[in-house]
Amino acid sequence: MADNRPIGVFDSGIGGLTVLREIWDLLPGEGTVYFGDNGRAPYGTKSKSTVIKYSLQNMRFLEEQDVKMIVIACNTASAHAYRTLAEASKVPVIEVVTPGAKAAAGATKNGRIGIIATKGSVNSGVYKDAVERFAAPGTEIYQQACPLFVSLAEEGWWDNDITAAVCKEYLTPLKEAGIDTLVLGCTHYPLLSSAIGKFMGPEVTLINAGKAVAEVVRDTLAEQGISGENSLRAFYTSDEPELFEDVASPFLGRGLPAGTKHFDTDRYSV
Repeated sequence: MADNRPIGVFDSGIGGLTVLREIWDLLPGEGTVYFGDNGRAPYGTKSKSTVIKYSLQNMRFLEEQDVKMIVIACNTASAHAYRTLAEASKVPVIEVVTPGAKAAAGATKNGRIGIIATKGSVNSGVYKDAVERFAAPGTEIYQQACPLFVSLAEEGWWDNDITAAVCKEYLTPLKEAGIDTLVLGCTHYPLLSSAIGKFMGPEVTLINAGKAVAEVVRDTLAEQGISGENSLRAFYTSDEPELFEDVASPFLGRGLPAGTKHFDTDRYSV
């Protein structure tokens, strides 16, 4: 039997739109509800307990929207809160770390993989551990925290001189290490993929987990028999809707996001 309820997606801001777009491309008939927690971003500089609290509150909101699945479209939240949400949720929960790690392990040719992420994700080691689970023995893994990338993405500065300078500052050690595969370990980072790609060069494969995550969503819907048809494209943010739409519109296109509503999930007690 078809399940026409929408898929819920949340992120600390607009970065999760990179995952949302891949879900739309692969599953155009599925409805979606997106929540961007811009008012409390970035998550990457927050403590684990705070990220878990925020993620639980976001989950409560999406559950009230009667979603059939929740996608944690944030690497930091996936790293810190996935297990908690999976245990507490009434619907399937999908995280973004494992699909990206698996894709990176399969892409490298020289066995040198770089990971860029927020400080929280790097310090947790969750992405490094995930890549090691899938990579061949002897694979060398290099990590680099790139906290300013989130702010650049949120500002809409995706490919300018400032972004190029920050890329050089953060990515030079990875380039000198000779990596051939680079995991964009934060869903904001694909928005900067042009600038990152220019600096790293064409010989380095950039791994955007969004496509792999969309495939997991598709497979999970099929396995659990909850695929459906729904034209809903709903957007919510904990910041000003106009600001959210101004930054998100150039990326999403299609006249979206539109009709974004404000909602503070910190009203939920968890």
